[in-house]
Amino acid sequence: MGTDRPRKHQLSPRAYNKAAQGSFNSTRQLCDKLGIEEMSPTAETYADYYSDVAIPQPCNNANVRDFSSVFIPTLYSIVFIVGSVGNGLVVCVLAKYHKRSNMTDVCLFNLALADLLFLASLPFWAHYAAIAEWTFGSFMCSAVTGFFQLGFYGSIFFMILMTVDRYSVIVHAHTPFLTKHRSVNTGVSLAVVCWVISLGASMPSIIFSRVKNESSGQTCKEEYPEGTYWRFFGYLQLNILGLILPLSVMVFCYSRIIPTLITMRSQKKHKAIKLILALILVFFCFWTPYNVIIFMQFLHHVGYMASCEWQQTLSMSMQWVETLGFCHCCLNPIIYAFVGQKFRTLVVKMLKQWFPLCFSKCRTLASELSERRSSTYSRSSEMSTTKIV
Repeated sequence: MGTDRPRKHQLSPRAYNKAAQGSFNSTRQLCDKLGIEEMSPTAETYADYYSDVAIPQPCNNANVRDFSSVFIPTLYSIVFIVGSVGNGLVVCVLAKYHKRSNMTDVCLFNLALADLLFLASLPFWAHYAAIAEWTFGSFMCSAVTGFFQLGFYGSIFFMILMTVDRYSVIVHAHTPFLTKHRSVNTGVSLAVVCWVISLGASMPSIIFSRVKNESSGQTCKEEYPEGTYWRFFGYLQLNILGLILPLSVMVFCYSRIIPTLITMRSQKKHKAIKLILALILVFFCFWTPYNVIIFMQFLHHVGYMASCEWQQTLSMSMQWVETLGFCHCCLNPIIYAFVGQKFRTLVVKMLKQWFPLCFSKCRTLASELSERRSSTYSRSSEMSTTKIV
């Protein structure tokens, strides 16, 4: 019980080496008798052995990087300039004439702010793609990712809010509760809720954004913990919140709005119906390809389409469809603001105050053109009368 277990015979180091040497000599003598050539494990032997083992090599995406270094900076710059001008004009007009605002104007103002926040991240991504290295530090990596995600989800949720607002105004126009609470204060409260939801949807990308030192330089991307489902959750979140939810809300609301407009006796109902169909079609065409590639990337990370050819194809396709989706923020001011007569009037009024000389010259040019047209018309009428006579 209390004693140790009996030990086997132990050899001293000198005795052990002597026994090992004797065993090696006996083995060598046996090989000589049998005519077997003794082989020593040389470097060539190991090379021949491991040459048959398939060692996975990383995919070569040099052609994708070369293409993106030219393509992305060019198109991102165009989207940034055009989108900033349009959305900036919307913000300036609505801020200048805020006393005339209603709930629709509040939604439109926040939609333009979300687009501007989204556009503010594009110059950083364009520079990142041009030199293939992140040079702005860890804080800016998280900040730029936050601008991008917050602007993206904010734009989606404010489009949903504007769609629901139109639905309540047209379909439930005679509901006292909705007409009573449809005010600027209600619009501000709903805008705060949309910003909070957008921030919550953006937090995973902001938290997991990291600057990583690699062989090609520093990179800025989401680094999710191993063994978690955060990456798959991000893909599904993009598909659900970026396409399925807004498209479902738009189809449901506008499918109820169009029959209501048809029953009205207004002369502008056909124009309104065309605008509604254009809104749905533009959103579907610009964002569906992006979400399809996002879902295919989800399948790629799960294990389907795992070849290098698929990886290169998805990377190249993402650059095209991503830029196409980003162009939608350039169209938001046109399809949501500039189509309204009230907004166009305010834009012209503001531009006259900002650029009075330009508008005075435009007026003189317009008057001169009208005088020339009237003079040419009078001359042609005189010539025709003389021919008839």
